[in-house]
Amino acid sequence: MKNEVIKWIKDYFNENGKGCKAIVGISGGTDSSVVASLCVEALGKENVIGVLMPCGIQHDIDVSLALVKYLGIKYHIINIEEPVGALRSIIGKEFDNDPNSVDAYKTNTPARIRMTTLYGICALYGGRVANTCNLSEDYIGYSTKFGDSAGDFSPISDFTKTEVRELGRELGLSKLFVEKTPEDGMSGKSDEEKLGFTYEVLDRYIRTGVCDDPKIKERIDYLHRINLHKIEPMKSYRR
Repeated sequence: MKNEVIKWIKDYFNENGKGCKAIVGISGGTDSSVVASLCVEALGKENVIGVLMPCGIQHDIDVSLALVKYLGIKYHIINIEEPVGALRSIIGKEFDNDPNSVDAYKTNTPARIRMTTLYGICALYGGRVANTCNLSEDYIGYSTKFGDSAGDFSPISDFTKTEVRELGRELGLSKLFVEKTPEDGMSGKSDEEKLGFTYEVLDRYIRTGVCDDPKIKERIDYLHRINLHKIEPMKSYRR
């Protein structure tokens, strides 16, 4: 399985950026760990740049540091707390309430600033930004439009979370990276706590259409339906 993805990454860079570096946002989670590892296998560690982007204090940044050191890749730590706070202050002056009182603002804004950061570094290196979303997240829209859902190439978007973990094991990654509890790093909750169902249940439904709990099936279908706009091409008027 990994060899096909590695070949795909090689082909992508040969066609769309020969000699470019892959720029990968490193969260310490399974997805970014697997994507960074795939890029190292495909392009060599000298052509992969890791970017760690805490927003203030990140409780699990040691996992991100462990990954970049394990892979032997060059990395940068860009703390986005200051730009996130500055934008909050500027926008807040136009409204009576704190922008962070609106969950959609609080959770999505840091993700979009992280993507802006990745493209800023990408411009300096002359690289290509790796998207690190998986099929499970894309299916239910568990990503930020123009945030973590953006990128130039997407190696794992056709793999469920379960399959990404399998890829990680095939790549020889340790349990520290492969089995880390998925979380957004901002809410203090795991992905599964926020969603109300497990990735195991979601992945089974995606691959087989089977979900034993009607209420969970209904919620998955609902999330899929209302979030399709995140992965479909932008709607545009045609003359």
